[in-house]
Amino acid sequence: MRRRPFQQVDVFTAEPLRGNPLAVVLDGSDLSDAQMQAFAAWTQLSETTFVLPPTPEGLAGGADYRVRIFTPGGELPFAGHPTLGTAHAWLQAGGKPQAADRIVQECGVGLVNLRQQDGRCAFAAPHLRRADPAPEKLAAVLDALGLGADEVLAAQDLHNGPHWLGLLLPDVETVHSLTPDHTALKRLGTKVGVAARRNNAEGLIRRASREARAFATHPDTTDLEVRGFAAPVGITEDPVTGSLNASLAQWLIADGHMPACYRARQGTALGRAGQVFVQRDDEGQVWIGGDVVGCIEGTVRL
Repeated sequence: MRRRPFQQVDVFTAEPLRGNPLAVVLDGSDLSDAQMQAFAAWTQLSETTFVLPPTPEGLAGGADYRVRIFTPGGELPFAGHPTLGTAHAWLQAGGKPQAADRIVQECGVGLVNLRQQDGRCAFAAPHLRRADPAPEKLAAVLDALGLGADEVLAAQDLHNGPHWLGLLLPDVETVHSLTPDHTALKRLGTKVGVAARRNNAEGLIRRASREARAFATHPDTTDLEVRGFAAPVGITEDPVTGSLNASLAQWLIADGHMPACYRARQGTALGRAGQVFVQRDDEGQVWIGGDVVGCIEGTVRL
């Protein structure tokens, strides 16, 4: 056991205590899997990360550091808010990227590129695999959410490292009113992300070609309301979820439900005000950006 540099940051917010907190151990060297898992369970945050040197393969691919991501219930191959929060903490601790125009993170899904623009970091959404959900699985999830099949506009199984069942609902009020049976969702082993467009989203689709600037200044109202239920990994509701917003964006933009540039809100039901900035660039790459603010800095004994 020794002292290790540590930060706790709030992700997807510029205002402390309004986003999704993340614990970052900036030197995870020589910690066992069990020690990492025990510390992540102790923090009781949705995710805790441990920064390590890149593997030889990662270094050859340009990785600046490697990160392992743990929830209270297990390890994840990738997650969005830990990606942004760890990059912020690493830079604040004096990390120097190999390339001037990007940061490269190595994690369970491989290499993830990040870039900085307009004062915030954004990560390149990993490759998405998606498919129509099995009817019996969808019916069981809807029952756990208290929804009827006629209340769902579209549904997709989404895999970008983590696996989510994504549901597009007809309005924000329906999203806010959900009171899921988390025990049932845990038994089903299914993480569920629900979303609904705000009234201004249709207009955004029509003028998306005129709004191609990444993460530009948006009006006060956001364009998509999101909630993420993750009982199978020990989190009943996640305050703000980068991986979920990434997979939702790749699906909803591709199928014409959302424009190429929009802003999502998540965490409302938990008293948070998370803001997720989404942009698909000219090459088709989706970028997920958000503000990060530091809250705690010091050392931990591990």
